Amino acid sequence: MSITMGTTLASLVTNKRRVSALKSLGIVTVGDALTYYPFRVTEPVPLRAIREAAPGQQMAFAAVIRDMRVVPMNARRGYRLEATVDDADFARSRRVPGSTARLTFFSYRKSYVDWVSMRLRAGTSVVVSGMPSEYMGQLQFTHPGILTVAPGSAGAGAGLEGYARGAASGNGAFAGSADPYASAQSAYPPAATDPSGAALKYGADTVQEALTRVCRPRPVYHASSRISSEHIHETILGLLWMMGARTSSTPDGQLAGAGSAGIVAPTTDTIAVQNGEEKSGTIAESGAEALSQSIPDVLPESVRKAKNLMHRAEAFLAIHDPASTARFKEAIETLRYEEAFVSQTSLLKARQHAHKSSAHPCPLNEVLETARASVGEAAAEPSTQPEASERGAATDLPDLPNLRDRFIASLPFTLTAGQSQVVDDIAADLERDWPMQRLLQGEVGSGKTVVALAAMLQAVGAGYQAVLVAPTQVLAEQHYETISKMVSGLTLAQPGAKETDAAADVEGAMGASGASTVSSSKVPAEIPVTLLTGGMKLAARRKALAAAASGEPGIIVATHAAFSKTFQAPHLALVVIDEQHRFGVEQRESLNAKTDDGTTPHLLVMTATPIPRTAAMTWFGDLDISWLTELPGGRKPIRTVVVNEADAATMGRMFAHIRARVDAGERAYIVCPRIDADDEENEGGSGVSAAAGSARGRAAASGSSARTAAGGRATRAAADAIGIDDPYETFDENGETVARPPLHAVAEIADRLQKLPQFQGIRFATLTGRDKDDVKTQVMADFAGGETLILVSTTVIEVGVDVKQASCIVIFDADRYGLSQLHQLRGRVGRGGTNSWAFLISRAEPGSPAEQRLEVIHHSLDGAEIAQADLEFRGAGDVLGDAQSGGKSSLKLLRVVKDADMIADARTRAEQLLAADPELAGEVQLAGAVLDFTRGNETFLTSN
Repeated sequence: MSITMGTTLASLVTNKRRVSALKSLGIVTVGDALTYYPFRVTEPVPLRAIREAAPGQQMAFAAVIRDMRVVPMNARRGYRLEATVDDADFARSRRVPGSTARLTFFSYRKSYVDWVSMRLRAGTSVVVSGMPSEYMGQLQFTHPGILTVAPGSAGAGAGLEGYARGAASGNGAFAGSADPYASAQSAYPPAATDPSGAALKYGADTVQEALTRVCRPRPVYHASSRISSEHIHETILGLLWMMGARTSSTPDGQLAGAGSAGIVAPTTDTIAVQNGEEKSGTIAESGAEALSQSIPDVLPESVRKAKNLMHRAEAFLAIHDPASTARFKEAIETLRYEEAFVSQTSLLKARQHAHKSSAHPCPLNEVLETARASVGEAAAEPSTQPEASERGAATDLPDLPNLRDRFIASLPFTLTAGQSQVVDDIAADLERDWPMQRLLQGEVGSGKTVVALAAMLQAVGAGYQAVLVAPTQVLAEQHYETISKMVSGLTLAQPGAKETDAAADVEGAMGASGASTVSSSKVPAEIPVTLLTGGMKLAARRKALAAAASGEPGIIVATHAAFSKTFQAPHLALVVIDEQHRFGVEQRESLNAKTDDGTTPHLLVMTATPIPRTAAMTWFGDLDISWLTELPGGRKPIRTVVVNEADAATMGRMFAHIRARVDAGERAYIVCPRIDADDEENEGGSGVSAAAGSARGRAAASGSSARTAAGGRATRAAADAIGIDDPYETFDENGETVARPPLHAVAEIADRLQKLPQFQGIRFATLTGRDKDDVKTQVMADFAGGETLILVSTTVIEVGVDVKQASCIVIFDADRYGLSQLHQLRGRVGRGGTNSWAFLISRAEPGSPAEQRLEVIHHSLDGAEIAQADLEFRGAGDVLGDAQSGGKSSLKLLRVVKDADMIADARTRAEQLLAADPELAGEVQLAGAVLDFTRGNETFLTSN
């Protein structure tokens, strides 16, 4: 059977429980397993005889079981198993006297005790690894690691001469012999039977093999309650053996021959199909060629040699079966550079492809600069500007040459310098005949919507359609209402112009190739704004789809409905995507097929999620990037307070403060990460634990698909249950998730708060991702209108919700959110010019990393600074940099902050490669990796 990176584990692993447990971690294929990297690697364990033991210092030794007994613990339930071991032969090889020690195991399970006692029968040779201690005057190892050695290996001292020569160094396994791994195991260990007739399985064929395996660095993986790090490691080594690996990679950079430490052949009760033909017990070939055929290199050979990197197959082997910690780190650097190179090649190809496409140019009038000057003078006098409710008087505006500038002149405020610059940059992009691809990043409330609307009106003024896609119905409806008011009174025909046929004007602007369907009219037409959402009633939806399909110049505000097959916009020239991280690459590109003439629409993606410039250049290198850093006037700083939930007095004062603000006519948000307390199956301790398969990300807020911590798609129920972006899962030293208190739920908190004396007589409402669209609309309308004063919700309010009277937000379980998400949520208040407060409710331990993270957001309102800290915190203390989220991202090792120089180098080399081979015809494996990256990287921004 030919095994590739795409082969499913279900076809290889016979233990179906293990297959299921691995699937919960996102490991479904061989490729998933090999790229499930350990989060750390243990240091080599030194060899010491029992007489050389030092309490509290890790050690390993070979010995023989002298006696064993099981003692029931009457005072406490359970059993204690004690075995006495003698290391006489091993100690002689180290030129020290032999001695004895006690191995102790405790368990409540009789089956476990029986299993251990069967392995540790008197006379069995074992290799022990553990931390010694002293009990009642005797050296003791509690729950040590044990490898049993098959009988017939000539005793516990056999083959240890090489180790004896290294005794002086304290680690004979690696110091004494030119070839410390001189004895290799056979592919199939000999079997034996216990007195009852049951087959016994041994951990190693020889003592030297066992010592080598115990002393080598050991990878430690993020595990779960369903599968341990050891079993993950065992499975991955079995897969490598099946793909051709027989030995570990050696420090000289080559895949070693049969004389090196071998990977143990998997047994048939673990692996269903084996690629080993050697059932006779002969030593296998190294399998270097077979492994490299199964795992071809992605990096071009020239790049790999220039950077002195490992072959990809060799790197996988060095990560999952490292000969040393240095070898492990070298392999990590190889695959980290591979990710940098693939990502940059993908981004450069996307930019290359965009410049080859054609787009509708949307020109402005040639007298733009004169007109803009007059607009600026007019806008400088606020008293002469119409109020928002009076913007319909477009005929009172200066006789400006284009629709966009008439809109800017109608605004009751002056654009900031940053907004004006971005508007000009976008105008220049839209005038070209290839598609604009621009990312607009701005702080919450920095005026991105006004900039986007100016761009859309430039497209409409040129006779085309523009689509604004929002991630939620609530946000889409808000955009629709806002845009409708802002363009009210603006007409497609130039004000002050002679009465003309509007249809002819539009047709002329579109050119002969664009057959406009606008009906003839002697009256200038207002700008049509159409709302299209998935929750609309059928009649309204059909009407909206018909308006889009007509091709009339106008603005369409839509949710995910814009990606459906029923949506057609034949004269689409501009697509604006709000909060771009909510949409995948494939969804965005599906809009390219909406035009009839084969052109590609201009693309403007917006985000309020703070992204450091290094990260933005890394993930969005295919886009031109604009930043809006200035906030409009009138915005007051939000006061941020971190409150320990156990501090009842402070919690009470906080609720009293909120009541006072509500009585003053203001509003308050209460945010919880879960919908109700019954979602235990989706909680998993941390809110996103892979062990429980809970939903990661923000999808509960938006109703969009969530990704599990395992990286697979979550169910809709899971997506709706968790609204928390928790990238800071806590793991113990063995990689298992640490249980944490249950997350607070909307239903629970709403019920508790309404019973407090501070909120007597106050009307509450709840809002979650599970609510129907019409319910969401009504709830938000009641909250904005003042019928509801306190809104308890999930993170459905995170993006775009704009209620100017909201002055307080309380975020429960704040220590479990990402900093960027907290910054987004905090931006929901303070939008009306009043004093505002954000209360972050935490259960973090004093001095913990979680408490330190909250201090960052407590002291800073700078989104870029917060995003930088967010990235750095996620990588704190992790061998691989950023903690492995398990998200279904193509990137797992690359760190956007620490690896900036590596990314720059990879981009330069990728540019050189594409200049010589634009289609990557000579690099088939790289071309495939680039395609996989494009498909898999669509949610990297939020998952990592």
